[in-house]
Formats: sequence, structure tokens, C-alpha cells
Amino acid sequence: MKLSRDYFKRSARARLLTAVLSGALVGFSLPPWGWWPLAIIGVAIFFALCNLTEKNREQFALGALFAITWLSLGMMWMWWLTAPGYIIVVLLFSTLHGSAAIVANKIGSTSISRPIAHCLAEVIRFSLPFGGVPLATLPIAISPTRLANTATLGGPILTTWFVLQLAALFTAYFSRRETRSGVLKIAVVLLVVHLVATNVSPVKNTGESLRIAIVQGGGPQGVLAINATARDAVDRHLIVTQTLQLQDNLDAVLWPENVIDVVDFKQSREYSEIVDEAKRLNAEFVVGITEDAGSKRFTNAQVVVQPNGEISSRYDKVRRVPFGEYVPRGLRSLLSAIGAPMNRIPSDAVQGQEPAVLKISDRDFAVVISWEAFFSGRANSGIEAGGSVLLNPTNGSSYTGSVLQTQQLATNSMRARETGRWTLQAATTGFSAVITPEGKITNRLGIGEAQTLIVDVPLRTGRTIYSHLGDAIFIILLIVSLAICRFRSRVKRELQ
Repeated sequence: MKLSRDYFKRSARARLLTAVLSGALVGFSLPPWGWWPLAIIGVAIFFALCNLTEKNREQFALGALFAITWLSLGMMWMWWLTAPGYIIVVLLFSTLHGSAAIVANKIGSTSISRPIAHCLAEVIRFSLPFGGVPLATLPIAISPTRLANTATLGGPILTTWFVLQLAALFTAYFSRRETRSGVLKIAVVLLVVHLVATNVSPVKNTGESLRIAIVQGGGPQGVLAINATARDAVDRHLIVTQTLQLQDNLDAVLWPENVIDVVDFKQSREYSEIVDEAKRLNAEFVVGITEDAGSKRFTNAQVVVQPNGEISSRYDKVRRVPFGEYVPRGLRSLLSAIGAPMNRIPSDAVQGQEPAVLKISDRDFAVVISWEAFFSGRANSGIEAGGSVLLNPTNGSSYTGSVLQTQQLATNSMRARETGRWTLQAATTGFSAVITPEGKITNRLGIGEAQTLIVDVPLRTGRTIYSHLGDAIFIILLIVSLAICRFRSRVKRELQ
């Protein structure tokens, strides 16, 4: 062990190559691979490497290489949409972890400062630029485990720190950079956080439930909207819907995001077909629609259609996909000038307004449309407004493979824990699924399957600790804790 440590301490090349390996371990801990212990092992190795050098340039290189391999694996779905965008995003976010490695090394108390600094790097990635890209995250790596219960207390930020700090605990223990009492203190803090998150839940069942059918139309993947015939998705979902019967005693039928793409839904053939099905089943229909909203503008909404034809509730998507559903202001002409394929995004989605709620059978349901599921605040806004169930209608047909789709399921597992709600994911081509408030994914339909899921969904009331606290308090705590580490390190040096 000592010989091995001495070798890595002498060889910068060995450290850099091992940083690539540690990032790959984290990458393979993510869905669709899902070997979750590798997340903790990979981060622990990376932290150990950082402890072997004091050079800022090498600290940056270690952090950047670690993140490049992690994010290259976890975000590879972007390659088939935009290869240049994929490369830019991976390199951009990797610089955050390179910078975090330098900051943590300068502050001292690295067993504490490294998890905090890299967690703050992730906070930035979750938020910037253009609203952030919170995919390929550490919380979704551990989402199948009880460790993910931390989300009920502190959402994605506390859960990210928890994974990083757990890895740092192993690094400190095996490298003996902390005293026994120091390691014990860290372990006690992690244990307390986990116990509180697991055992304190103000969310309860109301005793009521609604019977809901999720419709997945199936069909091919990797098909961009500009290359698809709008009617194809409608026909596929109608065929599957027609397998439902009146004796199923449904309260509502849930269709995925933007299955219906029309100029004006109320005046369309598709509206009449939905009303006919709602009458036949005597159930409300919750359908995803895309409508024109003026020159080169459109809306992406989920609406509730009653058996009598009334559109009784509507939610328009608030968190739009940058460079997917809109081009940020001022960039369209610039990108066109350098040859970017702006024809793939011919129009911009109109941003919706709060609240993130639909009224179904006179009950409030929280709703996040597709991309919004990756942002914990969007789901929580619907719970704050009284949502008793969380819905995530989505359209994954543009994406190739299953990397993004499996990560979305894992993300909704985290949203279920954070909100304490049953969560229904309805996808055009897959995966559709039912997720329990404890984050367990059940009744999953595979990619390409054309099928329905009928579920009696318990309604819930009350809010988790995280739902009350939100993210800001944890960001402040991280910054304050980093400042304390810096102060204590400075005092310690002055006393020596």
C-alpha cells in the first residue's frame, strides 16, 4: 500500500490517468449502467489523488479530467442531437470541477472542503448557463438505494454533498489524513442526516385515490420533430387508448407531452377525437398539446378535457429546453451566421406561468412537463400549490438510446422522494412508469412498447422538510461552511 502511494505521489502522469479512471467509475454508476457503488469509489479515488499534490495547475487538471470522463459518459445522449454542443457542455462543466479542486486545496481541511467545493460546482452546473443542465448527477446514481432518502430533507444539493462527503470519509479513513475522532465526527454527521431524512416525514395519505390510465403509444426513437409527421403520434396513442374500456372505471387518462401538434387545439380534429374518447370512457383526458402562438412561436401545454368537451384546466411549460424548444435571445442570428443548424429549431416556445398544477377530478395534481422533471424547484412549485400527485408527461422520441430516458426515471425517483408524492411518468415511446413516494420504480413500460398502465393512485397531503426549505438554505450553508474551513485553516497556520 505504501509503495503504491509513493508511486502515485511521485508520478504526475499516473495521477492524471487515474483521474480519468475515477471519472469513468462515476460515469458507469449512472443509469443506464447503474453500478451505484462506483460513484462513491470513483469520488474517493479522485479525492485521494488531489491530496497528493499542491500544484494549482495539476489540481485543475485532475478535477477537469475527472469531470470530463464522468460527464462524457453521463451526457452522451447529447452527441446524437448536437455533437458540438455535447463537447462544449462537457468541457465547460468540467472546468467547474477543475476550479473546485483548486479552491478546496487552498482552503485546507480537505476532508470537509473538497465535498463542499465540488458540491458548489454542481450547484452552478444545475443553474448556469441558460438555467443549467442537472443531468448525470450523483443523486440519480444512488437513486435506487436508501441513501437517496437524503432528498426528503435537502433535495438534490444536500444529496450531492452527502455522496461527496461519504466518499471523502472513506478517503480520510484509508489515507489516514484525519484523526480517528475527525473521521468519527464526519461519520456521525452523515448518520444523523440520513436518519432524520429517513424517519421524519410529515406527508400522509388522504385515504382517497384516483384510477388513472397512462397511455404509451410507442414508435421509433431518434426522430426529430422537423422530420416527423405530427399525426403519427396521435394515431399510435389513439389505437392504444381504444384498448381501454368503460368497465375499467377510470377517473382520468394521461397522455404524454405534445402528442398533439396543431394550430389550434379547440378547432382541431384531434380535439373532437379526444372528446369522443372521454365520453366513451366517462373519464377526463389529460393530454399534451402543442399549438401555434403567432409567428415562429408555439406553446407546449398539458390540458384537461372533460367528457362534455370542456377544457377545464391547463398548464403551460415554464422551464423550456435551451437550443431545443427555444434559442436564447440574441443567439439565433449569431449561430446561423457560423453555420449552426437553426432549421432544427424553427420557432420558440412561449414560456408558461405558474402554478405548476392541473385540476383533475376536482383535485390538484402537480405537473412537470418533460425537461422540467430535472429541476427540483419545478416539481416543488406544484406541491406548494397543493398537488397531491406528481405527473411528468414527456416526449423522449427525439433521443437515441436509453441514457437520457433511464436518467429521467431515476430523476423522477428523486422527485418522488423530495415531494413525498406518487409520481406518474407518461412517455410517448418509453419509459412510462409509476413511482412510489419512496422512490421505487414500478410498472415500467419498455422503449417502443405500445401499452397502457392502469393504476389506483393514492392522494397525499403535507410537505416534506425539503419542500418547505427549498435549495437556498443549503447553498448558504455550503458557502458558510467553506468560509469557516478557510478561517480555521488560517488560524491553524498562524498558530504554528
